[in-house]
Amino acid sequence: MSPSVGVVIPTRGDRPALLRQAVDAVLLQDYPGELQVVVVADGRSPDDVTGVPRPVRILRNTLTPGLPGARNTGIAACATDLIAFCDDDDVWLPGKLAAQVRALEEAGGEFASCAIEVEHGGRRVTRLAGASTVSAGDLVRSRMMMVHSSTFLFERGLFWPDESAPGGQNEDWDLALRAAKRRPLVHVDRPLVLVRWAGSHYAVRWTDRIAGLEWMLARHPELAVDPRGAARVRGQLAFCHAALGQRRAAVRWALRALAARRWEPRVPLALAVASGLVTAPGVLSVLNARGHGI
Repeated sequence: MSPSVGVVIPTRGDRPALLRQAVDAVLLQDYPGELQVVVVADGRSPDDVTGVPRPVRILRNTLTPGLPGARNTGIAACATDLIAFCDDDDVWLPGKLAAQVRALEEAGGEFASCAIEVEHGGRRVTRLAGASTVSAGDLVRSRMMMVHSSTFLFERGLFWPDESAPGGQNEDWDLALRAAKRRPLVHVDRPLVLVRWAGSHYAVRWTDRIAGLEWMLARHPELAVDPRGAARVRGQLAFCHAALGQRRAAVRWALRALAARRWEPRVPLALAVASGLVTAPGVLSVLNARGHGI
């Protein structure tokens, strides 16, 4: 008998067409087990969320405002064996759920992810992990964007997003890293989720991104120990400070990144933004078009 799955879709209710596509793609999954879909309205009344078909439930976020609280509200509302996440602007591709459940059962795992297609500016780029498992060390060395929140599938009751994440930043990376410390993630390395970047609510909230990265460094000290991981996070901090026009902080973090890894590629990007040669949104646009973030 296939395990039951609760699917949590947080929304602000301000993009009903995308939300309907996300919900429809979940409901169209060819999965033999019970499926419960919960849309959680964050910062709005459930009455403001339109276009969601029955039997999908629409709930208000009753916990901390923001993405982690909305997800936890949805988890608490599901009485299922497994929990899955999908953002309201992403789309599960056919076969996603069945493939992950099968992989979890075969591996005896607790938490699964899958490869993705990133869509930006009308272009799609496939992002693969090149592996069938993801370890904590992998997630320290690289954020591994294919381990995306819309790919998450895990045992209910084992994992909850941390609502202390500043502005909801990096709560998904933190969740995956905590899960991987318990047991390597089971990864289906086929693109089974379409991730849309153009409509992200979080793309250029630089202050929140800085706070989120510092939060991760405090929660996971190993990020400052691994040379590649340390350089990456410090390079991101340099870039975010540069985007805010904080040149001294950007240079300081850039030097710290180079101290960890001499050829950290985010450093020249951060310094170019700090010097005014390019803009942070311009750099992000070029990277996103190639399926990469900063």
